[in-house]
Amino acid sequence: MDMEKIVSLCRRRGFLFQSSEIYGGLNGFWDYGPLGVELKRNVKEAWWRDMVSQHDDMSVIPGAPSTYEMTGLDCTIIMHPQVWKCSGHFDLFCDMMQTCRQCKKLVRADHVQDMLNNADWTNSFAAECFVTRPDGGATFDSGAALRWAKHRKFGRRLSPGLALVRNPEVTMSWLAEDVENGTAGELTLSLVLSYMATEQKNQTGLQMPCPHCGGDLTEPREFNLMFESYAGAIKSEDNRVFLRPETAQGIFVNFKNVVDSTRVRIPFGIAQVGKSFRNEITPRNFTFRSREFEQMEIEFFCHPDTSKEWYQYWRDRRFRWYIEHGLAEGRLQLRDHDPDELSHYSTGTADIEYAFPFLADGEFGELEGIAHRGDFDLRSHMEGKLDPKSCPLEVELGEDGKPKYKGSGRDLTYRDDLTNERFTPHVIEPSAGADRATLAFMCEAYTEDEQPDEKGKMQTRTVMKFHPRLAPVKAAVFPLVKKDGMPEVAKDLYKALKAKFPVFYDEKGAVGRRYRRQDEAGTPYCITVDGDTLTDNTVTLRDRDSLEQIRIKLDDVVDEIESRIG
Repeated sequence: MDMEKIVSLCRRRGFLFQSSEIYGGLNGFWDYGPLGVELKRNVKEAWWRDMVSQHDDMSVIPGAPSTYEMTGLDCTIIMHPQVWKCSGHFDLFCDMMQTCRQCKKLVRADHVQDMLNNADWTNSFAAECFVTRPDGGATFDSGAALRWAKHRKFGRRLSPGLALVRNPEVTMSWLAEDVENGTAGELTLSLVLSYMATEQKNQTGLQMPCPHCGGDLTEPREFNLMFESYAGAIKSEDNRVFLRPETAQGIFVNFKNVVDSTRVRIPFGIAQVGKSFRNEITPRNFTFRSREFEQMEIEFFCHPDTSKEWYQYWRDRRFRWYIEHGLAEGRLQLRDHDPDELSHYSTGTADIEYAFPFLADGEFGELEGIAHRGDFDLRSHMEGKLDPKSCPLEVELGEDGKPKYKGSGRDLTYRDDLTNERFTPHVIEPSAGADRATLAFMCEAYTEDEQPDEKGKMQTRTVMKFHPRLAPVKAAVFPLVKKDGMPEVAKDLYKALKAKFPVFYDEKGAVGRRYRRQDEAGTPYCITVDGDTLTDNTVTLRDRDSLEQIRIKLDDVVDEIESRIG
């Protein structure tokens, strides 16, 4: 699977465009085109239908510990700033950032090694400084590396973008000495570049170079990922607000409102689909890591005694949902977090991960996280920001002995009207990214095969094999030719189908080319009106994946397509 081909098709066929492209684009922001907006909408609607509106179809979701209820919310993007202080985002929602002293670019500290491994200039450096032995192995030539470093210092651009090395003799002598003593470790390109990018050793070891230019980086420092803004006419500290970095907190602060205004009883879930914003230091990998994205989240409230069973249920059910909608099980994995990975409030977290084509073989990227959050969130908004270092959790106090971040003071506990028991519910959170799910479905759908053209010559066919429920366009209607009454019949059929779902009408070009265009768009079914239609009232139905073509009654087309889509 070639990511470059997928990106090219997305732009060519109108799935995705770079935001503000005519002005050079804006990094980390993407626009969904005509096909992309339909695909993403279908992903969100399939999720909402399966998780909320039809959640109680027990034939689809076996294994639930008991019956339960689901409802929804749509909360504002900007909330009271105290929400983010009590939730911990104001203090803890940070990435470690480094700045290159030469090119001034920002990089995430945990991404430096990954970016180095993919840097364009490393191959030319390797060719310059590694000598191939007769046995096929490679030996590092410190003399060649020293000459290369001096060239860089004198400004000769042997390797585009690599910053100047200030003291090449010193750095190369360190490397040669460590190689001779056997203390350098495995002699990899990253190790050599580490020596090239630093002037001195220190107790923490050699500094990693800038992945953009090879220069030296500053020490890592915290960078808060929340976008700031101001609500009101005056730009002041009192009016500072934040764009939400997640949709979950809107659900927690409305927990009591939902319980009091509806007849839901625990266990129940509240779902929300909406935009979130994170000021990523280095957005990358197409729409996988963006600064503006959409989430599909559930906060499932349950009794503390049954929370482990509910966590297992949602963990398994969400994994199965992706398989049911077309992702290959071999390219998915359900990975439980190790104890040292868990958030301070979590007793269990699992990630659903997909083998995206932009990752190295054997690597997976997160699609969704399912977390057992305990009672942390509701307690935080009742009492204030909880101290993650204490056990059991306690309110963090300021110098004056009062809560540092005061909670709402509202009672967010739950009283069971049947048993009269009062408790703070535990929360299970399945949190999915709508954009990442859409990207995964596009990557999985992209297929190339060899098919004969109209003249019998074999050609490569590009086809997006979306699950019919997710396909942006469900069917395409073609008149074989633009005469003999065929367009009139085809347009009537198009109107009948369009009343049910998105359909495309096309009468331009050879029918084979029209099929190919719809294959690239992922349209599962094409219906052709031909000369026989006018005599026996039948049409040709073509299946995108099997290429099977059958004749069906014109009057049965709408019901047939509807039954196939499901």
